[in-house]
Amino acid sequence: MLETFLLTTFLMSDTVAPDRVQNLDEVVIVSAEGRGRRRSVKGQSASIDEHLGELRKVNLVRRGSYAWEPVVNNMQTERLSTTIDGMKIFYACTDKMDPVTSYVESGNLQSISLNSGLDGNPQATGNIGGSLDLKLRKVGFDSDPRHFNVSAGHEWNGHLQVYGADAALSGSRAYLNTGLFYRDADNYRTGGGEILSYSQFSKVNVFANAGLRLSDKDILESTLIFDRATDVGYPALNMDVSKAQGFITSVSYKHQFGSAGWETKAYYNHIIHIMDDTTRPDVEIHMDMPGDSWTTGLYSLLTTSLGGETGAQHDVAVNYDLYYNRLFADMTMYPGGAAPMYMVTWPDVGTLNTGMAVTDNVSIDDFQSLRLSGKVAWQQQRLNNEEGYRGQKVFFPLMTDSYFQTTGRIAASYQLSFSKSEFSIGTGWGSRAPTVTEAYGYYLNNTFDQYDYMGNPHLKNESAFELNSSAQYQDERFSVGIDANVFLFRDYIIGRLDDRLSAMTVGAEGVKVYRNLDNATIANISLDAGWQLTDRIVWSGRVSYSLGRDDEDGPLPLISPVSWRTELEYGYRSLQARVEVKGNGDQTDYAARYGETRTPAWTIVNLSASYQLRNYSIRAGVENLLDKRYSSYSDWNNIPQKGRNIYLNITFEL
Repeated sequence: MLETFLLTTFLMSDTVAPDRVQNLDEVVIVSAEGRGRRRSVKGQSASIDEHLGELRKVNLVRRGSYAWEPVVNNMQTERLSTTIDGMKIFYACTDKMDPVTSYVESGNLQSISLNSGLDGNPQATGNIGGSLDLKLRKVGFDSDPRHFNVSAGHEWNGHLQVYGADAALSGSRAYLNTGLFYRDADNYRTGGGEILSYSQFSKVNVFANAGLRLSDKDILESTLIFDRATDVGYPALNMDVSKAQGFITSVSYKHQFGSAGWETKAYYNHIIHIMDDTTRPDVEIHMDMPGDSWTTGLYSLLTTSLGGETGAQHDVAVNYDLYYNRLFADMTMYPGGAAPMYMVTWPDVGTLNTGMAVTDNVSIDDFQSLRLSGKVAWQQQRLNNEEGYRGQKVFFPLMTDSYFQTTGRIAASYQLSFSKSEFSIGTGWGSRAPTVTEAYGYYLNNTFDQYDYMGNPHLKNESAFELNSSAQYQDERFSVGIDANVFLFRDYIIGRLDDRLSAMTVGAEGVKVYRNLDNATIANISLDAGWQLTDRIVWSGRVSYSLGRDDEDGPLPLISPVSWRTELEYGYRSLQARVEVKGNGDQTDYAARYGETRTPAWTIVNLSASYQLRNYSIRAGVENLLDKRYSSYSDWNNIPQKGRNIYLNITFEL
């Protein structure tokens, strides 16, 4: 039987752990049983970005070969919530070159879960498009007493080297698992053999997870992650990254009583991101652009089950969370023969956010279920840097140095199940506060449309109304499902040209200021199918279509054209093999007003195989078999993707 690479529910699927109840639209397994046996066809070589790409509603914005930005339901970071084990973490780069997902490694992840749309996970805030939670791999209690794993991988295109080692100790009272992973890549070749300059990177990741059982019902756990990337090239941008570093730590207490569980976690993280252009030739004005993000917070989650025997069963979760984040970024320009020029681009904005979330999964009977969820959050922001505050006040004389916002969301969905079919319909409403960039960013250059961007402290909260529905049929050998949603926005936030302002960046075409549009619309629909052709051969396919419109019925940027994927998998004993063909349609409905250009249609072929024995596994494959030169709609400035790429990965376990 073929291994399941992706666990997908077209409707609502309840995953119940001993200490929490969660509703997940989709889960991709990164490692199995907490021990590190990877489910990706690329094994240890697979990056977090490649695992994210397995999720149906996730696309990725590429600015280079490292740190791709997740997009859910065709919405970018501003409209998503991304957490690591429930911890809030905020990127430190004004150009979004370091999404939260870039500070972890496949070797220390158990799974990645997706909640689509406004029905977010308990710790999510501002998740209009959806929420992602990266679940860390913990060996847990009463597992193998000792376990050791070592792996090595190589990709010939770009000479990507991946090495990893992790060890675990487990007993009835304590556990510890720790690991070290290293990645290093040179510039890769595009289809046809051209070298893409500034696509190299190097990364090291160290992690440790520990648990102590205080009593039969009380557990103490802690996590430590140190991640450091250096010499990271970004061919789609004007600058590279000399250092992107994350320090992430937490401690949690769990208590089990009856059918209820209670978890409280405190955490702290510090992200450092330093952009520079010292390796670029012919730089007119050299610039240093460092950024820092500090976050400390906690959440307390109570889960319980009520009723059931004679009536409906309620799986209830109540979550309180609190965090404080500081974001600071500045820029120093060094014009030849003149004094350096200094500018604050994020004015040390301190954000204090606290909120309460409630979810109720109601099992009405054997065929019907209802899910209700809601959250309200209060937020205060203060500009702590006087120089940055005064710079913004020149353009917005009525602004103050402190702002207060209230945001919230509410969602409901109903599911009807039969022996072979499932149907669901859901709705929701939610709002988000403007990001630090949207509200207080100061002359941030956007290479996508070649404009400088200014924040607007007078922005209103953005809100959206969501409608979603899905249907699925599945029997012993065949399955088919359809999933659709639409988001109707009010006060949609996006940058618009202000011809009264002059650009500061050399080569910029002007200045855009973030504005609220009266309305906007984003809609998505996808069709999935699977067919067990024989006991050893499985076919699956997917096709998706999306639409985005602004208040003048013009296209929104970075909305996926028609995309499709078909796979044929073969499994016999320890051997697995797969042929994958995927592509995008011609992007004719592109947003020229927002700097987007047409992306032609493309199709590529990938081959992969794996052989698994008791203590080791070998995985090999070829990506882009025909060496096609192509770019996806979400490749920043249409930078081409990798040409033909052969990879090999070996993993050994004791």
